[in-house]
Amino acid sequence: MAKPRNFLFVCKGNDARSQMAEGFARALAGPSVNVYSAGAEPRILNPFAVAVMEEIGIDISDQAPKNFDKIPVTKIDTVITLSSDADPLPKLKKRKVTQIHWPLTDPAAAAGNDAEVKKAFRAVRDEIKNRVQVLLVG
Repeated sequence: MAKPRNFLFVCKGNDARSQMAEGFARALAGPSVNVYSAGAEPRILNPFAVAVMEEIGIDISDQAPKNFDKIPVTKIDTVITLSSDADPLPKLKKRKVTQIHWPLTDPAAAAGNDAEVKKAFRAVRDEIKNRVQVLLVG
């Protein structure tokens, strides 16, 4: 069976978890892999997500939250949802795509000072890194 080559990471706002997953997948995958992220209600890229990814040498500051009309959905073979309220496009559900769900806590919902919020983002970042590594290696 051929390995997936077109990944779509989805969370509702496409502002943190799916953006970090896209950053990891781009950094870890080869050039034959296409990586996208999107959300049903895109927000502004979360600065904490940018900061914690930068801490480990991955720059996601040029990535932008987007909705599904910016994604070549006909190419997607694997959809990974990162939140329970993430819902891929109905046309993706009708196609034969692999669907994976990673129910990760939304670090943007963390309360506290900047250090406490960054700690929450780091925990989710590290979990995403582990999952993306397994996803790409198989």
